[in-house]
Amino acid sequence: MYRIMTKYSGSLLLQKKYKDVEPTLKIQEVDGLDLVKKFSEEMETMLRRKVVAVERLVEAAEDADLYHEFNASLVFDYYNAVKINEKDENDNYVELGNEFILEPNEHFNNLLVNTTYSDIQLPTNVYNKDPDILNGVYMSEALNPIFVNNFERDPTLTWQYFGSSTGFFRLYPGIKWVPDENGVLSFDCRNRGWYIQAATSPKDIMIVVDISGSMKGLRMTIAKHTIVTILDTLGENDFVNVIAYNDYVHYIEPCFKGILVQADRDNREHFKQLVDELQAKGVGTVNKALTESFKILREFRDAGQGGLCNQAIMLITDGAMEDYEIVFEKYNWPDRKVRVFTYLIGREVSFAKNVKWIACNNKGYYTHISTLADVQENVMEYLHVLSRPMVINHDHDIIWTEAYMDSALFASQAQSLLLMTTVAMPVFSKKNETRSHGILLGVVGSDVPLRELLKLAPRYKLGVHGYAFLNTNNGYILSHPDLRPLYKDGKKLKPKPNYNSVDLSEVEWEDLDEVLRTAMINGETGYLSMDVKVPVDKGKRVLFLTNDYFFTDISDTPFSLGVVLSRGHGEYILLGNTSVEEGLHDLLQPDLTLANEWIYCITDIDPDHRKLSQLEAVVRFLTGEEPDLECDDELVREVLFDAVVTAPMEAYWTALILNLSENSEREEGVEMAFMGTRAGLMRSTLYVGTEKLSNRKFLTREDKESIFTMDHFPLWYRRAAEHPSGSFIYSIPFEETSGNLHVVTVSTSVTVTVGGKTGLAAAVGVQIKLELLQRKLWTATQQCSGVEGLCPLNCQDDTLNCYLIDNNGFILVSKLTKQTGIFLGEVDGSIMTQLLNMGMFKQVKMYDYQAMCKTHHHHHSGARPLLSPIYAFLAAVKWLITDFLIFLLEFNISSFWHSDNLADAHKHKKHDALQPCDTEYPVFVYEPAIKETNGIIECGDCQKMFVVQQITKSNLLLLVTDAACDCSIFPPVLLQHKEVKYNASVKCDRMRSQKLRRRPDTCHAFHPEENAQDCGGAAEISASLPLLLLLLGTTAFLLH
Repeated sequence: MYRIMTKYSGSLLLQKKYKDVEPTLKIQEVDGLDLVKKFSEEMETMLRRKVVAVERLVEAAEDADLYHEFNASLVFDYYNAVKINEKDENDNYVELGNEFILEPNEHFNNLLVNTTYSDIQLPTNVYNKDPDILNGVYMSEALNPIFVNNFERDPTLTWQYFGSSTGFFRLYPGIKWVPDENGVLSFDCRNRGWYIQAATSPKDIMIVVDISGSMKGLRMTIAKHTIVTILDTLGENDFVNVIAYNDYVHYIEPCFKGILVQADRDNREHFKQLVDELQAKGVGTVNKALTESFKILREFRDAGQGGLCNQAIMLITDGAMEDYEIVFEKYNWPDRKVRVFTYLIGREVSFAKNVKWIACNNKGYYTHISTLADVQENVMEYLHVLSRPMVINHDHDIIWTEAYMDSALFASQAQSLLLMTTVAMPVFSKKNETRSHGILLGVVGSDVPLRELLKLAPRYKLGVHGYAFLNTNNGYILSHPDLRPLYKDGKKLKPKPNYNSVDLSEVEWEDLDEVLRTAMINGETGYLSMDVKVPVDKGKRVLFLTNDYFFTDISDTPFSLGVVLSRGHGEYILLGNTSVEEGLHDLLQPDLTLANEWIYCITDIDPDHRKLSQLEAVVRFLTGEEPDLECDDELVREVLFDAVVTAPMEAYWTALILNLSENSEREEGVEMAFMGTRAGLMRSTLYVGTEKLSNRKFLTREDKESIFTMDHFPLWYRRAAEHPSGSFIYSIPFEETSGNLHVVTVSTSVTVTVGGKTGLAAAVGVQIKLELLQRKLWTATQQCSGVEGLCPLNCQDDTLNCYLIDNNGFILVSKLTKQTGIFLGEVDGSIMTQLLNMGMFKQVKMYDYQAMCKTHHHHHSGARPLLSPIYAFLAAVKWLITDFLIFLLEFNISSFWHSDNLADAHKHKKHDALQPCDTEYPVFVYEPAIKETNGIIECGDCQKMFVVQQITKSNLLLLVTDAACDCSIFPPVLLQHKEVKYNASVKCDRMRSQKLRRRPDTCHAFHPEENAQDCGGAAEISASLPLLLLLLGTTAFLLH
């Protein structure tokens, strides 16, 4: 086999060619600290450009508002994102739906956009001709020229937008929005993380809900929806707890008694689940609940825990018998460090005076919520109050969000799921007459795709196993090659519920003492080394590496950057020299391609360059055809050098094909040869016609594991890198869908040594049919040295089982074809157990903290927003019987208006639904020091003999066993992932534990000029008349 592999791959020739150029080569050691600092500075420069764009928008919006006089009777036609290009039955454009030219644009994921104008999106519950909306839209028209100019100045900008506090969303470039199947647009910019983070400082929130008997029915439904809506306004920089009170004070999560917990996604969803289970009974004791809340907030403040900024109590009740002045005198006056927001639930207003007094005397805000429709707008009021100090002070804090999927914006558009971060700034009213009211006009933001940031840490500088990653001040991963944000639900890929709150310690899990995490969160610059086990090939295999981690912060952002280089060849860079003429000639050979995800030349800014592949761009750059192309000189130089050194491969492969066809010596089953270099250059040749290829996806974008990407080198390259040069690595692809492909990929590394340093220059290999291996194995086992003719025993005999297995225990060849690709331990537990006991294989325990596990019990969705009209109807049946007419007016489809996942608003989770979990699983690895072994296994009634021998210059082992002895008393050795189950005590400790985090730099909690008497209750916020009429019809339909 070795002879066939070297012949068809040309590996010996390639190794010789690199050996020949060793005298002209330099091997330079990479300075990881210098590298990470350089990348960080470039990222800072790039992000600063985004900040400047947002600052220009803020200035334009505030100036426009300053000179705009509110006009209650304003009539103004604008581009409504839902109605644009819509026509009525007479072929006239509908109102607010004029012609709006849309064209596909590569820079915006090939969506249909208008890059000369923005348009306006409104959630279904916001009336599109409300005077506040019309005045805001009219005023914000001033942003259009700034949007366009920003994009001209910085063509790497993506979406730019203004989210208004009144609910409209101005987006550039303009796009067509499509409502969901229910005709509902649920997207409300004021609910998005970027809006809430920019509008308020970090906050500690105690939610206190009345669950006394008077709260039964619709009141309880509204109260639950109010809590869920408040939870949805919290983020990673906030802390929260929820207390329910009747005769007693209950922590709805007993584990969180006496503390505040970070309002990360997991905790918010956990609270939502528990809120759903609340039941009303007993008598309300508000004073005890308020006392408990003040105590917790004070303890956290005094201990330097929590957000250390705003603190607030959210009191949700259907009335207060008194004003509880004694409690406030003891715990909150005179400083009033804790704001109290009150939400009066239901139509009764007999106790409204006390509920309002509580809010107004504690720098809070009072709202009256009588229907589900009122919840959203009334909850948003507290954000405006918390933003007042910042607005009065005119502090334009710049915020950066955690990673999120941009599909949230355009749920109705089919587009790739890209991880983004948003930079956002608040927009204030500068009018003197309203200064003490601290009016927040909205928030301006722009998205930054994280891939754009990582392009500044080029793959070729990081070596075969190296990578760059980003994390936030809370320790969450912003970007990491091992972050797996999506999971398969049936045939669909979906974002995991917790995809943007994966902690650094869950990906770099061997940082057991969290030394790396602590240093990065603290924004330190430094490095550390770790021995790591890197899972590859869908977790079936593992690489043992020593990694050096270099890290630093990115100035003026809450982010830190890490760069990982693997010790040894991973820290060397090869520098060769060749002339442009010679290199260009060899670059133009037809078998050559370049890694299209790598940035040899920047082609994604100038529209004329977008159509170029990276290879075409490099060629045009070198020939001077496109002098304005910006290219990476160092990478282009490396590619030219590799093109020259590897050029003889094409001639070798071509001559081999011609020679074979003439002499009929072709080895049946060899399908293609391929090679790749550290500069992302690839060459390949076919030994069979394309139609005969067993695996047509190999070396194409459909098989990302087999090509150079932004995240990693090809799998065949990475595996070859960890074995001696000249030793061939055989592997079978693990196909999850269509069973195993009967094809084997074989590769070996090519090294160069200069001045005692050995660097990795390339990897080369072939793809063969499995039949070739089978044929060679059966032929070889029939020939015995020293015995004339056939062997007395061979693998075809019924008394023997023969297996060809790889260094991770997977079967490549067996008598039973169906066993190909299966782990040996599943087929024969006795042999695997014995090999483990003898030390020929070792078991490595691995962990996956991003797994998804089946939940085998039937329960309500944790993400369910308690919004379904049918659910609300059922909850209110008793109340409906006595108050039917008012119910018709109050009950409405507003319950659709808040959730991003409307269709699932109140579905029970299916059996075996997938939920985030932690798993552990084994990987088995051959110990190469043991070349061969044999043994006898006692299997009860019989003895099983076996012999194992390593096949030289490969990662393969030949195993021959006795087939007659039944050893099924040994259980199979399985590769199963097992969920890590935590007992109640450990689970509670994990939930309570507060990981280290770095707080945001600024805090705006109070301002002496703040008008605390603006505390609500003057005018009720409720749904508009046209909407109520629509709701009547909908409700009647539901009842019918």
